[in-house]
Amino acid sequence: MLQTNYTDSLMKFKTLLLACLMTLSMALSAQSPTAALVPMPNDVKVGVDEKPFRISKKTTIGGQVDGASFEVGYLQQVLKKHFNQDVPVVAKEKADIVIAFDSNLGNPEAYEIKVCKKGMKLVAATPEGLFRAITTLDQILMGDQRNTLNNCIAALEISDAPRFGFRALMLDPARHFLPVEDVKFFIDQMVRYKYNVLQIHLTDDQGWRMEVKSQPKLASKQHYTHEQLRDLIQYAKQRHVEIIPEVDIPGHTVAILAAYPHLACTHKQDAEKKVGETVNMMLCASQEEVYSVMADVIREVAEVFESPYFHLGGDEAAVPENWAKCDACKAMMERLGYTKPTQLMVPFFDRILSEVRKNGKKPILWCELNNIWPPADDYLFPYPKDVTLVTWRNALTPTCLELTRKNGHPIIMAPGEHAYLDYPQFRNDFPEFNNWGMPITTLQKTYELDPGYGCTPEDMKHVQGVMGTLWAEAIPDVNRATYMAFPRALALAEAGWTQMSQRSWDSFKARMYPNLYDMMKQGVSVRVPFEVVKR
Repeated sequence: MLQTNYTDSLMKFKTLLLACLMTLSMALSAQSPTAALVPMPNDVKVGVDEKPFRISKKTTIGGQVDGASFEVGYLQQVLKKHFNQDVPVVAKEKADIVIAFDSNLGNPEAYEIKVCKKGMKLVAATPEGLFRAITTLDQILMGDQRNTLNNCIAALEISDAPRFGFRALMLDPARHFLPVEDVKFFIDQMVRYKYNVLQIHLTDDQGWRMEVKSQPKLASKQHYTHEQLRDLIQYAKQRHVEIIPEVDIPGHTVAILAAYPHLACTHKQDAEKKVGETVNMMLCASQEEVYSVMADVIREVAEVFESPYFHLGGDEAAVPENWAKCDACKAMMERLGYTKPTQLMVPFFDRILSEVRKNGKKPILWCELNNIWPPADDYLFPYPKDVTLVTWRNALTPTCLELTRKNGHPIIMAPGEHAYLDYPQFRNDFPEFNNWGMPITTLQKTYELDPGYGCTPEDMKHVQGVMGTLWAEAIPDVNRATYMAFPRALALAEAGWTQMSQRSWDSFKARMYPNLYDMMKQGVSVRVPFEVVKR
C-alpha cells in the first residue's frame, strides 16, 4: 500500500515538474552542439564557418557496418527520434554517414565524430566505442535544437575516450525487489551516459534474490531464475554493460540464516530469524557447512554471470556480536593462535575466495578498515593481492586510496559523501520513504568527486573507476531508483569519463537540463534540482 501511495503521489507531481523543467531547459541551455553533452567529451571542436550536414530523404548509412548491427540500429533510432526519418543502410562504402573502425585509437571505448557539409563519419576502436559515439550524437542533436529542427547536424569534430574504464551504478533488489523489465529500463537510462557496469546486490537481510538450484531453500519468494538472469545479462551485454553479481557475506545474511539456522554461530542458532530485519547476525566462521553451501552458491553464480568479477561484500561484519561470543569460533581462534576475533576473516575468506578463483572469477570486496570512522590506518584484515576493493565509508577514502596504492590492490571509488545516490539530495526532499537518517549528498557534492583525489598519475594507476550506489532500504521501486539516481548519476558519469581539465560545475549545470527534460519526456522519473538554478 505504501508503494502504491508513493507511485500515485509521484505521478501527481510529474506534470508540474515536466512543465517547470521545460521552462528551465529553454532558459538555461544554449542552442549549440555542446549544450546537452554529458559527460563532456575530452576534445570538442565546433566548426564556426563550416556549413552543417543536412539530413534528407536520400541520406544513407554505410561503411564498416558488418559486426555492428545493434549499434547501427541504435544510430537509426537516434536519427528517427530527432529527424523523424528512416535512414537506410546501404551495402557500400560511399554513403552520407560512414562508419569505420580503427584499432589504432587504442582504448576500446575511444571514438571520433567528424561532421562537415558533405556528411558525417563515426570512427571507433570497437563496436563499444561506436555505441559511445552514438550516445554523444544523440546529445548533440538534443542540445542543438536550432540545427536539429532544420534537419541539420552542426559541423564539428570530437575525439574522445574515457578517463576510467570502470563506470558503474549499483542496484539493490535484495532490499526491494526489482522485476527484470525494471532493471532493463534502468540499464537503458544509464547507457545514455556511458556507464558500462551494473552491480546487482542480490542478497541481504531482506531477501535472497537468485535461484540456487542446488540449495533451493535459499531463494526468497521474489527472485530471479537462471533464465531471467541470463536474459538480463544478454540485454546488458548488447548495450555494452557488464553485470557484476554481489552476494554479501559473512554479514547481511539473515536471509541465508532463515533458511539454514544452523549456519549461524552457536549462541544464535536458536534465535528468531526474520527475513527483512537487520539484526547483526552472521555466518559462522567455524561451521563447515557454511563453506559447502557457499561453494554451491559461488558455482551457480559463476555459471550464470559472464562478468569476470564476483563481489562478495565483506562489509559491516558484526564480529563482536557473533564470532567473539561463539564457543566454536573461540575454539577456532585458539587453534589458529589468534588473539582477536576479526582475525577469523582471514581463514573465512581464504576458503571463500579459493572457490571464487576455482570458478574462474576475480573477487571484489568492500574496503573495511580497522576503524569505521577516522582515524583509521590499516585494513580490517590483510586482503589477498588479487582482491579489488571498493571504498565506501564516509571520509575514509583517502586512507583506502593510500593503502591500496601501497599494497597493490585495484580500487573502485564509491565514497559515500559523493557517490551514495540513495542519500537525500536536499533537506526535506520529496518524496521521503523510510529514511533512517541518511546524510545529504547534494548534486554539487557528487559533481565535485575527483576519483583520483588529486593524486599524481603514477599514484592513481590502481584506480579503476567510479561507482554510484543505490541501496534500496528507501527505494521501493524503479521510479524511486531513477528519481534518486538522476541527475546525480549524470554528475558521477562526468567524474568517471571526463578529464578534470575539461570539467566545469557551471557548465555541467546548464548541460544537464536538456537531458533531464528528455528523460522525463520518455517517462523517466527524475529530480529537478531547483536549488542550483540561478534566480
